[in-house]
Amino acid sequence: KVEKVLTDGRRIITFRNGTKKEISADKRMTTISFCNGDVKKIMPDQRVIYYYADAQTTHTAYPDGLEVLQFPNNQIEKHYPDGTQEIVFPDHTVKCLYSDGIKETFFPDGTVVKVEKNGDKIVTFSNGQKEVHTAQFKRREYPDGTVKTVYCNGRQETKYSTGRVRIKDEEGNIILDKS
Repeated sequence: KVEKVLTDGRRIITFRNGTKKEISADKRMTTISFCNGDVKKIMPDQRVIYYYADAQTTHTAYPDGLEVLQFPNNQIEKHYPDGTQEIVFPDHTVKCLYSDGIKETFFPDGTVVKVEKNGDKIVTFSNGQKEVHTAQFKRREYPDGTVKTVYCNGRQETKYSTGRVRIKDEEGNIILDKS
């Protein structure tokens, strides 16, 4: 290895394989440039920033355990110490994967999709409607109080805000319609 001390106090160490390590004059920041184009920076606040040249991806590790990945398509992933992950997609959709197994996706139009650990899915639309999907049924709830449920056997049940109830069998035949 070859070591140079510059007039401003920086030290540059060049290794046989072409890797260069630069240490700031105050020894608080280190930059390592690898021959494959990757760059690792150790910052004064103890953040470690690693740039993967081939993937054009930056990985930042914070002292508190947070890790942030930034991809060339502007996708950003945050990995928290508790196991939670947050992914921000280029279209501004945000997906949260919580350590307890729950998943939530927030779409730019205001729609929110929540998937419970048991697989049940709740979709809340920006227009106030809500859908619940379970293994047994799919149900849509409307802002006026109307609730339409389709069961896994094909039976449909609609309860209107007026109190009217309509039930159809699996072939779509009305078997009950009472006000």
